[in-house]
Amino acid sequence: MSNEGNNSFSVGSKSFTAVAINTASKAGEWVQSKLGDFNSLNTKYSSHDLVTEVDKGAEKMIRNLIQTHFPNHSILGEEGVEPGPAASVQALKDVSEAEYLWIVDPLDGTTNFVHGFPFFSVSIALAYKGEVIVGVVYNPIHNELFVAEKGKGAYLRGKRMQVSTESKLIDSLVATGLPADREGALPVNLRGLNALSPKVRNIRVAGSAALHMAYVAAGRLSGFWEIGLNSWDMAAGALLIKESGGSITDTEGNPYTLNVRNVLASNGLIHDQLQTELRGANAVSIEV
Repeated sequence: MSNEGNNSFSVGSKSFTAVAINTASKAGEWVQSKLGDFNSLNTKYSSHDLVTEVDKGAEKMIRNLIQTHFPNHSILGEEGVEPGPAASVQALKDVSEAEYLWIVDPLDGTTNFVHGFPFFSVSIALAYKGEVIVGVVYNPIHNELFVAEKGKGAYLRGKRMQVSTESKLIDSLVATGLPADREGALPVNLRGLNALSPKVRNIRVAGSAALHMAYVAAGRLSGFWEIGLNSWDMAAGALLIKESGGSITDTEGNPYTLNVRNVLASNGLIHDQLQTELRGANAVSIEV
């Protein structure tokens, strides 16, 4: 990963990006070693929102590694937050004044992990005064480490990533998710899925928002949207997409911030088309 580390953001001699890469790699390797070997399986917000001791162990490992290097930085991790959308919003608000904030999803795709489906990731981002400056998504199964630094590009295996070039929906492969919030977010997302299915080449629902976003950055997907996500699902992926030349907004078209929960990401060329279709299907926000 020599391309990523040479000019990294740093405090003194400690590179933010190097710490993020090292931490994601170690956590991902440990998660992979536990595939098929976890002991506890519990539900959180709903019967579809799973957590294992591996999620919690990976987050503890990540916290310890980050705090070893940056003891004064704040950390927002999924497993340290109570389940449910309201708690997620409040948790982010509680750390909104932090100068340096690490945003961590120790295992994005827990359901896949539980079933042995090989599509899950570790997502680590660092925000400085509310803006993401480092983003790392690691897929341990394929040993793929997606890395971005603000203003310095996004890389995979030492090569700079670039979003895809499709300019029409019918030529585009896009992705979405099936939210754990079965009462609020899921019906909205299904409306979007139903509307877009005949308009695009195909749709993938693979179960890790962070990896879906990394795939947009790498040009493997033309776009991605999902309703009701959390900051830790998206923060790293958002920077990957920006630094690969793509577009990322909320589903209403407003600029991405850490507060976004309904996300729309694309290669930029199909962004307006995706948003138009979602808006037409009343699939851009959760009804209150």
